[in-house]
Amino acid sequence: MNHCEFEEVTQHINDKISMIKRLLELRAVAKDPDKRGTLLKIEQEVNAINELLDRFERYVGQQRDLLKHLKDLEEFFLEDEQDANHLKNNMPPHMPRKGQQAAPQEEGQVAVQNRQTDAPQAPKEQGPPKKTHRKQIKEMEFITVPEFDSIPPYMKGRVSYDQLNATVQSINTAVTAKYKILHQPVKTLNNVSRTLQQRFKDQETKDTKGHFFIVEQDIKEFTQLKVDKRFLGMLNMLRHCQRLKEVRGGGVSRFILL
Repeated sequence: MNHCEFEEVTQHINDKISMIKRLLELRAVAKDPDKRGTLLKIEQEVNAINELLDRFERYVGQQRDLLKHLKDLEEFFLEDEQDANHLKNNMPPHMPRKGQQAAPQEEGQVAVQNRQTDAPQAPKEQGPPKKTHRKQIKEMEFITVPEFDSIPPYMKGRVSYDQLNATVQSINTAVTAKYKILHQPVKTLNNVSRTLQQRFKDQETKDTKGHFFIVEQDIKEFTQLKVDKRFLGMLNMLRHCQRLKEVRGGGVSRFILL
């Protein structure tokens, strides 16, 4: 037993002795009939005070629980506010924003009107509408959040949602550039574009007939992406989301848009 513990034991014994002395004094006072009535009144007052203290203690406990609950709610609200600010500040670039919906639609309408006004100015024949229909170029749809979450972690790695959709955008850029060259008459092309058009045609097979596809060389030609393991991993993720399929043949891998 150390010095501090010894002092605590001594103090406890002294407190008990003092309490016993007071009880003996009160016992002697209780034998006096005149003072006995006063002691009974004091006892009633003490009991009433004890009841008030018990009620106050219960009330304080309830308020403590309510305060804890309010603090928990405050933390939840702060987390929701942080999540909302994060979503607001990290909106994917391909998703339209509420304040910007009207402008793109007006630009699109102007573009359509320009195309419609330009079409009749071409040679007035019945052929042009059919040609414009044939020249529509397919684009890959962007990955949704539920689709991204469904990708297995081992396949996803450290690739983020925005990075994967940026790759989708680059693939669409390559597809558009490739098929714009394919849809142009040979006479309107320069030597470089003619060479590219011939390569595109040579790479077509019976499996790609009627489909839009690209190869790794198209990615290098029309985008700034690096065809490395990371890019091939993202192609696997796009295959998992059923955005494309791979067809091999002649030493060339063809990625067909679905």
